[in-house]
Amino acid sequence: MRVTQSMLTHSSLRHLSQSYQNLHTLQNQLSTGKKISRASQDPVVAMNGMRYRTQSTEVTQFKRNLSEVYNWMDNGDAVLDKTGSTLHRMRELAVQASNDTYEETQRKNMAQEIRQLREHLESLANTKVNNKFIFNGTNTKNAPVSADKIDVGVGVLSEDPAGHVITYNSKVYELDTEHAGEGLVFRKADSDETITITDLGGENQEIIFNNGSGGTNELLERQVVVSEKGAVSTNNEKVEIELMKGVNVPVNVNPGKVFSADFFGDIIQLEKALEDPSTTSEELTGLIASFDRQIEKVVNERAELGARYNRVEMIDDRIQEQEVIAKRILSENEDADIEKVITELLAAENVHRAALASTSRIMQPTLMDFLR
Repeated sequence: MRVTQSMLTHSSLRHLSQSYQNLHTLQNQLSTGKKISRASQDPVVAMNGMRYRTQSTEVTQFKRNLSEVYNWMDNGDAVLDKTGSTLHRMRELAVQASNDTYEETQRKNMAQEIRQLREHLESLANTKVNNKFIFNGTNTKNAPVSADKIDVGVGVLSEDPAGHVITYNSKVYELDTEHAGEGLVFRKADSDETITITDLGGENQEIIFNNGSGGTNELLERQVVVSEKGAVSTNNEKVEIELMKGVNVPVNVNPGKVFSADFFGDIIQLEKALEDPSTTSEELTGLIASFDRQIEKVVNERAELGARYNRVEMIDDRIQEQEVIAKRILSENEDADIEKVITELLAAENVHRAALASTSRIMQPTLMDFLR
């Protein structure tokens, strides 16, 4: 086979071009630290990289979600802690007031402190975090407690009894429409206990409590607290945040188990009892039991929140492990071995220089050289 100068030239240029391409690839790997810069260079690496990067992005988003979860739970736990402390203080005042040695003025001073503590609890119930009310279920834009709609007086029942509820001794009673004409009858949900108001606003007005077993007794107007429906949040829906693929964790406190209508009703009932000089120590002792129930509800809800918090911490540990694994796998798939690239680049440079030198010697002769 006859090998011409043209064939040598084309072959040399082709191999030099390939050498330049190899140098270009190695220099890109060295400068970017990645195996490939285009998907066409290695489709398998590119496809795996897309999947691994998606996984890494998900883990990053879950970490941001964790920050939001901790924000909700830490603030919720802090509020429950202050709520429990405030209720304990109220209970202490009730215990002190149940002693008959305290005179009327001292009890009224206690009532003033109870009122201030109640306003403090109202502000705690309306706590906002990141411009969201955390004790109103999924309705985070509206305040859960409207103080001006609580304890509006028995007289408003003559105009809109269905739009109001009555609280008495940690229980909530709603209008029973089946007893129309027998006075206003308010019934406790899922119970036979009732509170009946006869001759509303008249001279013979009576408030009769029926325990559902036939026992009845007459209540004073100050012993029942009338509030508008909606004065206290009844939104018990869970605020859930995704922390892992398909794993949603509720982060809010159920307001119906803490800041309920009966919660503020018991406080107002104690406040009014302390303001009434005729209140007996036996009645105040009975109110202490109401505060024991409210404290127990707060403790139980805080314990439930703590259990969820422990779960979130375990998820946090798992996410941190997933982040390390995801980044390691992504690095192994895409990152170039710098030591290997440098070695290959030096070898390619030597080969390229040798190719240039040999090509220059092969292509050196010209027609004039042959004519000499």
